Amino acid sequence: RDSVASRGLGDVYKRQAMGYWLVIDLEATTEEGGWPVEHMEIIEIGASLVDADGHEIDHFQRFVRPLRRPMLTRFCRQLTHISQAEVDQAATLPVLWPQFERWLEPHHPRLQGWCSWGDYDRQQLEQDWQHHGLVSHLQTLAHLNLKRRFTEERQLPRPIGLNAALQLAGISFSGQQHRALNDARNTARLLLLVMARRGVKRNT
Repeated sequence: RDSVASRGLGDVYKRQAMGYWLVIDLEATTEEGGWPVEHMEIIEIGASLVDADGHEIDHFQRFVRPLRRPMLTRFCRQLTHISQAEVDQAATLPVLWPQFERWLEPHHPRLQGWCSWGDYDRQQLEQDWQHHGLVSHLQTLAHLNLKRRFTEERQLPRPIGLNAALQLAGISFSGQQHRALNDARNTARLLLLVMARRGVKRNT
């Protein structure tokens, strides 16, 4: 899987410049101070499929019911604005993930890769796929850590958060922060900037 993730993304983008990119953001169970990834569970999936011009082609958003710690902490509810009732009424990841794959399937021929702001989302997905015995088309695609790439592009001393990166780029955050689809759509705006300025380079 790591070898797939480290493929030369620049060559892929040049070869099929009109392809699509999938931007994913996850919200997960947490507490003030944070939890290790192995203790976290996905509670919301947001995905924005964009073309080479940054236009959204399609999107996906679902709440997910956690199993190991089904009760959200107060901190988690306040951070994400996701209610306990919303996750209680949602499907679990093993039920929901096939829905995501069916949604994505028609876009496979033009899908060049997927990205997220930082590496957490990839780690969380890979952990949960393994835990639940799930497979995904994303496992066959290159992953772009856009936070790392933006840090390199702007020659920043350290990585910064999504909202700070948008401000640095002269862009206002659109929508409610820490909601999966909103965060994915705002991340997509930075993806376009990075591609336009440097193209997509190798992800290590």
